[in-house]
Amino acid sequence: MNSDTGQDPRTFDDLVAEAEAAPTEGWDFSWFEGRATEARPSWRYAESMAHRLAGATASLDIQTGGGEVLASAATLPPLAVATEGWPANVAKATALLHPRGVAVVASPEDAPLPFADAAFDLVTSRHPVKAHFAEIARVLRPGGTYFAQHVGPASVFEVVEYFLGPQPAEVRNARHPERERAEAEAAGLEVADLRVERLRIEFHDIGAVVHFLRKVVWMVPGFTVAAYRPRLRELHERILADGPFVAHSTRHLFDLRKPVVSNR
Repeated sequence: MNSDTGQDPRTFDDLVAEAEAAPTEGWDFSWFEGRATEARPSWRYAESMAHRLAGATASLDIQTGGGEVLASAATLPPLAVATEGWPANVAKATALLHPRGVAVVASPEDAPLPFADAAFDLVTSRHPVKAHFAEIARVLRPGGTYFAQHVGPASVFEVVEYFLGPQPAEVRNARHPERERAEAEAAGLEVADLRVERLRIEFHDIGAVVHFLRKVVWMVPGFTVAAYRPRLRELHERILADGPFVAHSTRHLFDLRKPVVSNR
């Protein structure tokens, strides 16, 4: 920080160049320290997931990213598997999780899960692109659990709509928790718990916005600095004049059960 003005001495071009050079693999968000903040859900997903993993015998983490959340668990089941579809993340997750005894399987997000029926007693996921509940139900054992944190509807849409303009209702309502509840129940899963929260995000410089859009690529599809430079510069000036750009994420926690079918 500039000690005379209190303002960051880096220019728009400096901040953007730094963000463009930053690696985007995995779900490590430490690059944002001091540049952006996001409130966390009250249910503390990583800690709650770790507690579930400690009591499981066979677990599957779907769309594990770089494996960072799964690796944060102190105790893993005797059989632990993770899937990931993006090649760069597959390599990162493999390096991180193999030493912990976790098998990382390269599997496209929209493909059937490459596992036998009733293979796992716990399936987890943090921020899946889409939860395929029929496949989750198929690979769960009777009595097994799907425990996951999902991104909710219109999450960080202040950023999306700044660049893309107002979005139609069907786009804003995608990933709605009640719609996903209905999909889960249609797949034969029972909802033991569903919690929803809306959380404040602050972007303190334009570099944080650029890095976010490069990392979370589905927010503004096809985003490049070159394509959006005028809007980025306008937002940079707005942040300098008015302070952090404020957005809101939406999150929901699913605790689902596969029923035990009585033979009577």
